[in-house]
Amino acid sequence: MESQTVPALAPVSTIAPFDTGLNGVNQEANILFQNILWWSLGIVALVVLGIRIVELCSAYVRLITSMSLSGAKQKFWKIHQWSWMPGLKRRLLYAPLWKKRHNREIRLSAAVNIGTLPSRLHAILLLGYLASNLAYMFILDWKNINKYSLCAEIRGRSGTLALVNMLPLIILATRNNPLIPMLKVSFDTYNLLHRWMGRVVVAEVVIHTTAWAVVQVADGGWESVNSKIMQDRFISSGMIGTLAMVFIFVLSVSPVRHAFYETFLTTHIIFALVAFVGTWVHCVASEIPGGLPQLPWIVSIMVLWLAERMARMVRLAYCNWAGGRFTDAIIESMPGETTRVTLRLPRFVNVQPGQHAYLRFSRINPWENHPFSIAWIEHTYEDEILPISEKEAKTIRKPVATAVSFVIGAQTGVTRKLYDQARSASNGCMVMSAAFEGPYAGHHSLDSYGHVVLFAGATGITHQISYLKHLLQGFADGTVATRRIVLVWIIRDYDALEWVRPWMDAILRMPHRKELVKMKLFITRPKNPAQVHSSSSTVQIFPGRPNIPMLLTKEVQEQVGAMCVTVCGPGALADDVRDAVRMVQDEGNVVDLVEESFTW
Repeated sequence: MESQTVPALAPVSTIAPFDTGLNGVNQEANILFQNILWWSLGIVALVVLGIRIVELCSAYVRLITSMSLSGAKQKFWKIHQWSWMPGLKRRLLYAPLWKKRHNREIRLSAAVNIGTLPSRLHAILLLGYLASNLAYMFILDWKNINKYSLCAEIRGRSGTLALVNMLPLIILATRNNPLIPMLKVSFDTYNLLHRWMGRVVVAEVVIHTTAWAVVQVADGGWESVNSKIMQDRFISSGMIGTLAMVFIFVLSVSPVRHAFYETFLTTHIIFALVAFVGTWVHCVASEIPGGLPQLPWIVSIMVLWLAERMARMVRLAYCNWAGGRFTDAIIESMPGETTRVTLRLPRFVNVQPGQHAYLRFSRINPWENHPFSIAWIEHTYEDEILPISEKEAKTIRKPVATAVSFVIGAQTGVTRKLYDQARSASNGCMVMSAAFEGPYAGHHSLDSYGHVVLFAGATGITHQISYLKHLLQGFADGTVATRRIVLVWIIRDYDALEWVRPWMDAILRMPHRKELVKMKLFITRPKNPAQVHSSSSTVQIFPGRPNIPMLLTKEVQEQVGAMCVTVCGPGALADDVRDAVRMVQDEGNVVDLVEESFTW
């Protein structure tokens, strides 16, 4: 029997082509998943925008039809027109992830804080985002018998997804994010999404680098890896970008971030800039003519990041300099390790209720800026004479400057140094150059609600007092629907009243205050019985903590029109108020929740 010659088979495992360029990269699939991811994020934003438009239109109609009516005639807006809405609020919109903990921090010890839990709605959105990225990452040609070709496909997919996700990552991180006023979603929510997007980007960048290293080691060993990193600008820049993102991730781990927050902020910005530049050079230095296909994306990312930084500088310059005058701050030490700060801005700045601003102080870490709720504003006016005819003139009052006040609790870092310097100054008061950046937020209007309940814990009163003043003035002017306001303020001791005494005195003197406002002050640690006594029926003082469910149930029983419950204070208080609002949804009344928080 004659022997037969078996033809030689071509090798199925080729290494060299797959450690560089787009060899083995499935660019068509990458572009497909890029488009799907961007479209899915865009559709979510459009859905939220549609919901917000409906809410704004409803609130506007409610305001127009109610602002001239008494409370007794706002019954139409008291009851939900959609029977399914209370259940949706209770089980999804206002629901925590599990039980009732949401903004109360999870502490492993007095020194170790691992952050907060997302709400149920946020958790669903995050789960969908993470699951979609996982699917896009691993929809690969697993039947490919050449594992180095498969690594190249993974390298291309992970690098593409990382840059695709970096675009919304940067948009959501900025305080000048245009989506905040457009979608009426708080910066706190965007900050939560930013943190999770950042983790996804870091994971994809590490996969991208690892997939390249596997092929490179197989091709030339670890020496070739070191040689590429040291001599090849394409590889070295990519490695620098990867290391910068890994450092960001390590320093962003919750216990580290909370323990060294001010250091984290500074290093976060520096490493982010290093990562952007490294990624840009990586895309430009490719052997592909014109650079990698992702080059326009990183250019867009850098332009957005730099434009937002420029917007901050423009805001700083506009608010703090006018006619050769600069902003200064009157800083007063208050009881309870608290500082009252009043910035005298050299120009008029329009500040709305519920807004906050970022402050810098010339003698206390001037490179740092931190957000604080605006408690009170006072405008300075000048008379301006305008001719309306040859013989007559009209005098109008033109605002020319604004004083903005804050109450800042002494924690650590800047706030502690601020309090210590004020306390050591003569009479506990000092003047210092400062800078105001803002105002930000303030996209929640309470004008259309007949009934408003304001919960404040400690310095959280700064957020609520701005609404209190606005609604009282609006009632006098006939521009709001509000007919009942209840302020619930929980403080540790009676001395905390000094924080806001001048502003409260002004509010107590405002017209219609007695018929509109009820204040309930709860002092958790009164020093003597006289501190919990009040002869006024509209300003009541109680010892201990409030029974929030019972208090809110009573308000619902006496509800006037649509009700809005807002809370600003410690996480535990916010969670108690959220839980109480969920419980009263069973009544079928319109009870909305607005929570002011900054989870970092």
